[in-house]
Amino acid sequence: MEKAARQPWLKPLVFAPALSPLLWLASRGLRGTLGPDPVAEVLNRLGLYAICLLFCSLACTPLQLVLGWKWPLRVRRMLGLFAFFYACLHLSTYLFVDQGLDFGGIAKDISKRRFVTVGFAAWCSLVPLAITSTQAWVRRLGYRRWKALHRLVYLAGALACVHFIWRFKTALLQPVLFTAVLALLLGIRLAARARPAARRVSVPSESR
Repeated sequence: MEKAARQPWLKPLVFAPALSPLLWLASRGLRGTLGPDPVAEVLNRLGLYAICLLFCSLACTPLQLVLGWKWPLRVRRMLGLFAFFYACLHLSTYLFVDQGLDFGGIAKDISKRRFVTVGFAAWCSLVPLAITSTQAWVRRLGYRRWKALHRLVYLAGALACVHFIWRFKTALLQPVLFTAVLALLLGIRLAARARPAARRVSVPSESR
């Protein structure tokens, strides 16, 4: 708590860059520089911001494990909520602007176009994480159950990568890079979990 008190600048420093892409996108809209298909540009940009912030939140614990940095853990929740915020804007743009709340067309899209199906599943997997992100929910669920629930974030990340790949079939460099980053982050977490288990297994053999 004392360290957090000595770093009052940390959360504003993260908040401003997390919000700035939305302000930049809004300014482009006001200036009419969104290109020939502004709806597609807004959809693509909001989706990209969501996945970038999601991966920033996923990187917080690996940074602590590998580099010993503890400060990212204090902004992890903020980054995750910003990721959900952009994902909601992405979905809302699709529902209200792109589809005009044509529920028949939306249902057909979700059932027929696999990248839409997976994208919707990614958003759905983020909903319980956003709802239970508060300390009150940690106490209500208990830390173990809360932590188990929040491992869904890796499922959300994987679904977001698949959504990205299937959405841009002919421009795969960025989606594949995101997928590689997700694999690296997950690998660091799994390696960290495996180390204590390896030490427990090695103790009897050493004693013998």
